[in-house]
Amino acid sequence: MKKAWFFLSMAFAAVFSLPAQNTSYWQQHVDYTMDVEMDVKTFQYTGTQKLIYTNNSPDALNRVYYHLFFNAFQPGSQMDARLQSIKDPDGRMMENGKSRIASLSESEMGYLHVETLTQDGQAVSFTEEGTILVVDLAQPIPSGGKTTLDMAFKGQVPAQIRRSGRNTSEGVALSMSQWYPKLSEYDFEGWHANPYIAREFHGVWGDFDVKLTLDKDYVVGGSGYLQNPQEVGHGYEAPGTKVKTKGKTLTWHFKAPNVHDFMWGADPEYIHDTLQMEDGPTLHFYYKNNPEIIENWKNLQPKTADAMRFFNKNIGKYPYEQYSVVQGGDGGMEYAMSTLITGNRSFGSLVGVMVHEMAHSWFQHVLATNESKHEWMDEGFTTFISSLCMNEIMEQGKENPFEGSYKGYYALVNSGLEKPQATHADRYSTNFAYGIAAYSKGSIFLSQLGYVIGQDKLMESVRKYYEDFKFKHPVPNDVKRVAEKVSGMELEWYLVDWTQTTNTIDYAIKSVEALGNQTKVILERIGDMPMPIDLLVAHTDGTQETYYIPLQMMRGEKDNPYPNLKRTVAKDWTWAHPTYELIIDKPLGDIQALVIDPSQLMADVNGENNVWQP
Repeated sequence: MKKAWFFLSMAFAAVFSLPAQNTSYWQQHVDYTMDVEMDVKTFQYTGTQKLIYTNNSPDALNRVYYHLFFNAFQPGSQMDARLQSIKDPDGRMMENGKSRIASLSESEMGYLHVETLTQDGQAVSFTEEGTILVVDLAQPIPSGGKTTLDMAFKGQVPAQIRRSGRNTSEGVALSMSQWYPKLSEYDFEGWHANPYIAREFHGVWGDFDVKLTLDKDYVVGGSGYLQNPQEVGHGYEAPGTKVKTKGKTLTWHFKAPNVHDFMWGADPEYIHDTLQMEDGPTLHFYYKNNPEIIENWKNLQPKTADAMRFFNKNIGKYPYEQYSVVQGGDGGMEYAMSTLITGNRSFGSLVGVMVHEMAHSWFQHVLATNESKHEWMDEGFTTFISSLCMNEIMEQGKENPFEGSYKGYYALVNSGLEKPQATHADRYSTNFAYGIAAYSKGSIFLSQLGYVIGQDKLMESVRKYYEDFKFKHPVPNDVKRVAEKVSGMELEWYLVDWTQTTNTIDYAIKSVEALGNQTKVILERIGDMPMPIDLLVAHTDGTQETYYIPLQMMRGEKDNPYPNLKRTVAKDWTWAHPTYELIIDKPLGDIQALVIDPSQLMADVNGENNVWQP
């Protein structure tokens, strides 16, 4: 029997103008001014940092913390220890079955050390504890107060192992992510000074003013707007002009407003292309002058513009005037106004990694969730929207663009390794369980929510979520509350069961029997997670109809997802009753088949008991 696949509506709907959060919401603010000199021969650098910290919290702060990410790339670090103890280590970080970090020599390892630090001119006490700097302030920062922290620091860029590094496998000289002393986030939950063991990040909103001095042959691209294009050239200069430089180095001056991170990549062989969108930002592309990849990178550029338009339409307007795609790193990783991606790929793979990382510009770099605690809101929502984007801009023609996410989730359930999505990102026992929970199950949170509230309400919720919480740090309850306001339904059960437990969904057609000129169907809830039910009835005369069984605790009903089919809304199903009786006003002989959830958007772990045929 042909399945009635769903078609996801992407039409714009009006969004509400309710306030994003209540008046008690607050978030901290930082302003960075940094001046850095890089020695491209030794890969060592020195810098100064002036940080103005605004304490918008209701608390006086006696201590602050900084992240020193490069210290993770040293033998014996927590990242090294975790790599050696986890059951399925990241292959990029292994060589001949052993940790690559463990074998780093003194000249290959990374480090980031603070040499001096003062608060408003007064020396402070600080202690380096691996990737965290613990700072005892000279004076408390009062609620509503500001303080200025001045430091001098030095670093060494590690051999490319994870995200950051030098001399990647594709020959990129510098992938400079998580390279500077970065102030930890303090929010309503307190400090988030997580050690770096290769997972995700959390940062404080602020403005960055960064000067980078390095060999003049190097081309630099990444976060921020270049302030001195006529001094550096390299494709930044005004059309028709030439830039003459003196000396051996150039100083690049960037400003990045209202971001929570700053990344840059640099290489003497970068080709630098730009594409000015008529209806969007200027797109920058930096890639190696390698004849084998140039055609793909040229063709990537209009696809990047297509992706930008897709996300602008279906999430909300990209708030910056620039976006950069930079070859580097070890795969793909998003940063403020930019991404690092590996470039020696097939064209389809190149577009795919660009689309995913660009989508993070909305779901992480504007909606700045705490990735260590709620990584599924970042990776999952990005996977959801990038699956839709790829289906459109690459004309994939998939009836269900999320099919891969469902397959991944079912594999996780069957593995016995699943942990609740509320698990801290560092606490997963396996990379496999983390990856599926973050990407696949996180994506299904949205696609399945569309099954619950309706596809139009889902996309309206996505746009409202972006509008209400952009430039904030949303938490899971914020997503739930937005969907409740848009749909008029109660969704606490959905958030709790899907993200805070490993409860599974399993509904079955338990029995079908004749009841005179009617048919009695007994449905059964086998799994612990409740759901509303769409039941498709296919008749022997070729017609079809559906029965919709709302979940009582939803306190609402979705619109008919199949407007061309007759729908009967049955009485509510209460969760505590494991079975449900449905009477179909047709004799049994007229029924060809029954199907629970023809859209297959409900993540039912046993599809075999969802179909009945005589």
